[in-house]
This record gives sequence, structure tokens and C-alpha cells, in this order.
Amino acid sequence: MVVEYIRYDVPAERAGAFLEAYQRAGEHLSASPHCLRYEVSRGVEEPHHFVVRIEWDSEEGHLQGFRRSPEFRKFFERIKPFVPDIQEMKHYRVDSAWVRP
Repeated sequence: MVVEYIRYDVPAERAGAFLEAYQRAGEHLSASPHCLRYEVSRGVEEPHHFVVRIEWDSEEGHLQGFRRSPEFRKFFERIKPFVPDIQEMKHYRVDSAWVRP
């Protein structure tokens, strides 16, 4: 598994449209067998900052599977207006984790 983090700095007047775009784009993420989970989080102290966290089965599943699929084209069409607002987009591997049972 690999985790993709995408950090956005979205102007306040576009925040509602951003959240709506990801709500719709999420349908295409969840349709991919390579996407295990995703979430969109908004900054508490800085509400114009957003973090999108996507768990993929593998980096290859994301880049070779999802990115080459019809679902990616539909997903990207939804979020395309917000690409200039991206501050970071990277893959990470989880080295340590804990979850309360």
C-alpha cells in the first residue's frame, strides 16, 4: 500500500466549489479497484488549506492502473480547475501506525 497526499491552498471564495468537485470526483476514485480509501480534510486554523489523502494498492496501481483508466479522465475533469492550487503531491509509505481498537 502507498499513500498519496495532495496539499491545496484554495482561496476562500472557491472552497465550496472545491469540496463539491471532490465529492463528485470521489465517485471515480471509489470506482477504481486500485483506490482503497480517500479523504478530504480542511485546515482548522487555516480553513483555506486542504489535504487529500488517498490510499492506493501500490504506486504502480495508481500510476499505471488508475491514471491510464477512463475513471482517471472523469476524476481529473472534476478537479482540473484546482490544479493550480496544489502545493504538494507525493506518495508516501506508512512506516509506523497505531489505531485504537
